[in-house]
Amino acid sequence: MFSHVMLGTNDLEVSKKFYDAVLGTLGIGPGVANKSRYFYRSPTGLFGITTPINGEPATHGNGSTIGFNAASAEQVDAFHAAGVANGGTTCEDPPGFREGGAVKLYLAYLRDPDGNKLCALFRPAK
Repeated sequence: MFSHVMLGTNDLEVSKKFYDAVLGTLGIGPGVANKSRYFYRSPTGLFGITTPINGEPATHGNGSTIGFNAASAEQVDAFHAAGVANGGTTCEDPPGFREGGAVKLYLAYLRDPDGNKLCALFRPAK
């Protein structure tokens, strides 16, 4: 459905350090420079960070969340820890299982240095 997800940042190098760390826990390599942007590639999609083209400050979307797939609960925990250690802030409940109906997910939420809300999600086998 999506070709890519792009987030604005007010400090490209601070944001790159953060995303190199958190996405590295999911097996994604460091961001690759392309003009005033960095791109992170995986077999299933493209994620990018950029300073806003219009020159205005980057802002986060209220109510928005970007979710990243994880292969295990341990990978979710590593994602969260790497984010907090690299300028992110924890939000919502601590990393752990959430249940809703027949669905059980292991989740961790945090905000990047620009305030964008992120989630790492693991779906265990039933």
